[in-house]
Amino acid sequence: MERNIMVQLRTWKNRSDRKPLLLTGVRQCGKTYILREFGKEEFKDVAYFNFEEDDTLASIFDYDYHVDRIVDELGNVKRGKKIIPGKTLLILDEIQTCSRALTSLKYFCENMPELHVIAAGSLLGVAISKENTSFPVGKVNRLRMYPMSFDEFVRAEGGENLIEGLKKLNLDRAIPDLYSVPLIRYLKLYYVIGGMPEVVKTWVETHKMELVTEKQDEILLDYADDFGKHAPVSDLPKIRLIWDAIPTQLARENNKFVFSHIKNGCRAKDLEDALKWLTDAGLIYPLYLVEAPEIPLSGQADYASYKVYMSDPGLLCRRSNIHYSTILDGNEQFIHYKGSLTENYVLSQLRSMDISAWYWKSKSGAEVDFLTDEGGSLHPIEVKAADNTKAKSLTVFCEKYLPAEAFKTSLKNSGIVQKQTTQIRSLPLYALFLLKKFLVPDAQSFLSV
Repeated sequence: MERNIMVQLRTWKNRSDRKPLLLTGVRQCGKTYILREFGKEEFKDVAYFNFEEDDTLASIFDYDYHVDRIVDELGNVKRGKKIIPGKTLLILDEIQTCSRALTSLKYFCENMPELHVIAAGSLLGVAISKENTSFPVGKVNRLRMYPMSFDEFVRAEGGENLIEGLKKLNLDRAIPDLYSVPLIRYLKLYYVIGGMPEVVKTWVETHKMELVTEKQDEILLDYADDFGKHAPVSDLPKIRLIWDAIPTQLARENNKFVFSHIKNGCRAKDLEDALKWLTDAGLIYPLYLVEAPEIPLSGQADYASYKVYMSDPGLLCRRSNIHYSTILDGNEQFIHYKGSLTENYVLSQLRSMDISAWYWKSKSGAEVDFLTDEGGSLHPIEVKAADNTKAKSLTVFCEKYLPAEAFKTSLKNSGIVQKQTTQIRSLPLYALFLLKKFLVPDAQSFLSV
């Protein structure tokens, strides 16, 4: 299955200032698969080592940090084939289980920069965040991988022509039914199936929804097992509390994560470490409040007030016990949670495009679903599950802060309206993968001035 991250991997490979690459991402989002494919396509040889599968690998790094010796033992001794800088891609998978291997990346950077090295791991984000980890600061490049985005899902289903055709359209005008009708159908499927590669693969190969849900259940059980195996014992009950509460919290009217609703007397600071563990593992996306939107938004965020979403809409759908027919066929009783699921979809797509986001709420209660300063300007994003795009809160925000451009994303067709100094762009949910081209100005034309 084609993944967008391949472009970034090729860019890394060809950089003159390349350093060893750290690839992080939630478990089972396809890191190992894409690295093997990248190696096959771009290198004459791939030397792959997995620290979880082979516990003798750690001893190679225990002796010292001489990279010539390490490369020789990994190549000639361990796999019986020499590792050649410039020709071989060295992959160190599940590196979070060997802290000395993680530290060794500093010495690969300094003493063997010509060798292409990629380190990956399902819980690498958790390992990096530990205070006692000797992290090679300034000696690595970093890249994060996410579950398959909507456009990747459509490609996997055979709809590449729709994605490429949509890219060519002028989205100032309405999108023809030729694109909108099938893409809305794909969008409903994506809500149910999500972007976990094994789940998508199961659907593409069988088109049997019961097998899809079985695969989703397996992944969710694997995540729960990770809690017991890798999380600090003291944080384990809190991690389970947060994880189990997400579907219920999203069903609330304002979606805000209220700790007292998880457990009586529970406060935000009591669960900070558990929330951080789940975030570092890539399992959840916290969305923080901004009341005074000034650039940079990260400096204005209220980190004590937030909503929590899951990294994959399909897994959220499954954990919430939403039957696939409710989404695919429609149900009049499926109202409020439909909005929460749509918001989760939007945030997952923003993250897959590496777009940072917050939400805004005024003292009077007006609320905008997402706010980003990508590209150096404020951009509010209002989300609607259907084609009703009346957004009083967005109007309040635009009248008060006068952003140059705002976005509404829903099932309504594309188009533009001008309100005072703000251009409001309607971008359909199925075209959200094109958002970044509107947010980020053409840097190359700026640099050429």
